[in-house]
Amino acid sequence: MSVLEEMRIRSLGVIDDAVVELSPGFTAVTGETGAGKTMVVTSLGLLLGGRADPALVRVGAKAAVVEGRITVSDGDAAALRAEEAGAELDDGALLISRTVSAEGRSRAHLGGRSVPVGVLTELADELVAVHGQTDQQGLLKPARQRGALDRYAGDGVEVPHTKYAAAYRRLRAVATEVEELTTRARERAQEADLLRFGLNEVAAVEPLPGEDVELAAEAERLGHAEALASAASLAHTALAGNPEDPESVDATTVVAAAGQALDGVRAHDPALAALADRVGEISILLADVSGELAGYADQLDADPVRLAVVEERRAALTALTRKYGEDIAAVLAWAQEGAGRLTELEGDDERIGELTAERDALRAELSVLGQALTDARTEAAARFADAVTEELASLAMPHARVSFAVRQTEAADEASGIDIGGRSVLYGPSGADEVELLLAPHPGAQPRPIAKGASGGELSRVMLAVEVVFAGSDPVPTYLFDEVDAGVGGKAAVEVGRRLAKLARSAQVVVVTHLPQVAAFADRQLLVEKTVDGSVTRSGVTVLEGEDRVRELSRMLAGQEDSETARAHAEELLATARADG
Repeated sequence: MSVLEEMRIRSLGVIDDAVVELSPGFTAVTGETGAGKTMVVTSLGLLLGGRADPALVRVGAKAAVVEGRITVSDGDAAALRAEEAGAELDDGALLISRTVSAEGRSRAHLGGRSVPVGVLTELADELVAVHGQTDQQGLLKPARQRGALDRYAGDGVEVPHTKYAAAYRRLRAVATEVEELTTRARERAQEADLLRFGLNEVAAVEPLPGEDVELAAEAERLGHAEALASAASLAHTALAGNPEDPESVDATTVVAAAGQALDGVRAHDPALAALADRVGEISILLADVSGELAGYADQLDADPVRLAVVEERRAALTALTRKYGEDIAAVLAWAQEGAGRLTELEGDDERIGELTAERDALRAELSVLGQALTDARTEAAARFADAVTEELASLAMPHARVSFAVRQTEAADEASGIDIGGRSVLYGPSGADEVELLLAPHPGAQPRPIAKGASGGELSRVMLAVEVVFAGSDPVPTYLFDEVDAGVGGKAAVEVGRRLAKLARSAQVVVVTHLPQVAAFADRQLLVEKTVDGSVTRSGVTVLEGEDRVRELSRMLAGQEDSETARAHAEELLATARADG
């Protein structure tokens, strides 16, 4: 079992520097009002990821520091989570440190490793249950009461609740999609019409990939056919000569003459032979170009009809590129994407039908799972109420009776609810049940919500009874109670101390108390006391034993440490506690 062994507190509130050594069993923290008892609770809260308030830093100090040492067992969930965060155990103990600067910055260390504060919060769930006045107020909220009942019920509620939560999330997603498809039906129909019109335009033209580029080149050529033909003819004459003018000089004849002049002497010099070869290559190239120019000129005819066809086709393609893409390649890409989107939009009616059927099936499934949740909670509520009632009998409330009201709220119509017990009721992520803890403090009294039917002392005892019951079904290693005995006195206070001692047999219990009847049952009593020297207030935390403990209990009983009557009563309390132990 994990045990909080000790805490060192520095510069926190009224505490300058103190070490709190805790018992593995029941530790009571006592002291005069304002001595700093609640700083013990605050310190533990900081160690477990609580909010860092710079106002807690002692005046004149740069930072408040709380360090804790918790023994853990191998395989504990807390130990595994700490190791995941990179922490190292120190001889089976987990060292935790939290620093809060006066400027508000906060740092956390776990097992020698700096960690996010959230890691400490995760550990808190495994290590400590903290209860104080604020927690009692929390117990007054129906949502917290339902959570407490579910926690007590264990797998009986958790199993159907897990299935219910998954079905609920899916139902919300399906309902959202149906609503979106339905409410946007007009927009989507308009989008489909626009896509259909555009795709029809593209299909009517039937553009081919690269067609716009090819037609642009052809239009350019046809538009300048005469100039091109004239240029080709002149170039051919310059290269091959004019048959009608025997005296004309042409490039082919000139180059041929140059080649003949070199051929006669090429054998005498390799360099000249190389030049002769190059002249020969030029002659061949001239002949080829001359022939192609003749063919080009012959084939190139001005064709106004073809030019008109080309321009008309280009106009049709341009109409597409103005609307659907910068070129035909982009238009074809848009058409492909648009066809897919249109298929999706045209399938909306079918999709709505499928989703509506799934929604109805999920609501039917939720009805079954919600009924299972209700049945499990109702069964667990009876057991839980009986167990808490039994505990209250041991806390000087022998005639009190605790019960749970598990009920549902009627839905306005079937569409907004699920069927539970033959009725359409409202539902949410945790089921359809509203759970409320009721208390009848004495026979004949009508059960009333504990927020209205319990006094402060009764509420404290109900809280303690609930925690004792939890300890048997869902224990945590350490319980911290801050003034849980508020409003309790006399015999009831003795019974509170006795039940806390019983709880300490299976877990570590730390109680901040002002009642001697409670403190007497502790295995260890810590005194928080402050002294004043000048302007500096310091608090010390000391373990009380023997005569010192009797004196403190006497002070708590009568406000007088040396009162013989109070001392006798204190010794009697201690003897009663030892006899029970």
